Amino acid sequence: MQVPPFSLSQQINDLSADLERAVLSVLQSGQYIGGAQIQHFETAFAAATGVDFAVGCNSGTDALILALRALGVGAGDEVITCSFSFFATAEAISAVGATPVFVDVDPTTYLIDFDQIEAVITPRSKALIPVHLFGRPVDMTRCMAIATSHNLKVVEDCAQATGATWAGQPVGSFGDVGCFSFFPTKNLGAAGDGGAVTTNDAGLAQTMRELAVHGMPQRYLHTALGYNSRLDAIQAAVLNVKLPKLAGWIKKRSTIANRYLERLAELPGIVLPKGDNGHSWNQFVVRVGPCANASPLCAGRCPTSATSATHGLPESRCRDWLKQALQDAGVSTIIYYPIPIHRQPAYAHLGYGEGTFPVTERLCSEVLSLPIFPELTATQQDQVVTALEKLLSQIPSSGSAGQERMVA
Repeated sequence: MQVPPFSLSQQINDLSADLERAVLSVLQSGQYIGGAQIQHFETAFAAATGVDFAVGCNSGTDALILALRALGVGAGDEVITCSFSFFATAEAISAVGATPVFVDVDPTTYLIDFDQIEAVITPRSKALIPVHLFGRPVDMTRCMAIATSHNLKVVEDCAQATGATWAGQPVGSFGDVGCFSFFPTKNLGAAGDGGAVTTNDAGLAQTMRELAVHGMPQRYLHTALGYNSRLDAIQAAVLNVKLPKLAGWIKKRSTIANRYLERLAELPGIVLPKGDNGHSWNQFVVRVGPCANASPLCAGRCPTSATSATHGLPESRCRDWLKQALQDAGVSTIIYYPIPIHRQPAYAHLGYGEGTFPVTERLCSEVLSLPIFPELTATQQDQVVTALEKLLSQIPSSGSAGQERMVA
């Protein structure tokens, strides 16, 4: 039996009657753009996020663009963020004409390293984008303190963290704007692309709403150059069925993650994520290797000095070997992300050379995401754990990988 990294099959089966009813009601209504489903979702999602306003849009990427535009970020401005994220985090900054300024991430949390932010602040710094990566919440208390002291706008990238909380408060409710993705693999997924922005500022909410419909405050009156970035009514109908299930799904994800943390705790060769409170576990990401002196992890098949011919970054052959070995054992995994944003060809002009952000670059060569989704069965998880135990049990518990586990 092949264990997938993610699957919607059981979820769709469980919700099929409600989903069919909701989608059919939209089709029968003839109102495919806007309407009651959109209004209901925006109200419900705002309440779930603990904010006054939520505005649906086409995608998580568009959510970031709408937020930055509404905050007045544009040409000549700089926006500080991290390079260990999906490309859209930086792409949105560039899309509004601003320049992304990267800092490294913390080696323990994999989140933006606040100790490095003040060093890159300049008179052109306009905003800060903290990324709640893999469902782990950023320390928003510290984030907001830094932003306030330097007069920076804060746009929370919550694409992977719907339902996550910091200090008991939902992410997306701390900054000026929260940006969410409803891509099907997210904790709250649509049946296609979808996104939303959240805010407590009525003016920002109205501006983002107008920008999402061609800069149009009223029909055929265009006060700004906007976008065609509406959330479809059918997607809203799907999300309205799923949103009441979100808390239960995150609880199941947490149970699965805690089981991984418990059962894999003594295995050498991998570094486990921290199980912080408020984590929504969109992914369960471990670090693999590198092996010291060709340890038994890959029987000498992982020279850590190897460099990729395609992007010039050190590669962990340990990670690549383990990924393939798990695949052969019936366990599918995913790498988030093999190339950091600052080393992508699209950002070569920014001049970030190899080694600029060593933690980010190392993570990109070592991270591996194990299967996790609410419907992952105990039997499937047992298969994942058993395969890892078989592959890693021969590794000596001492050595660089084991020592790193103690501090990571």
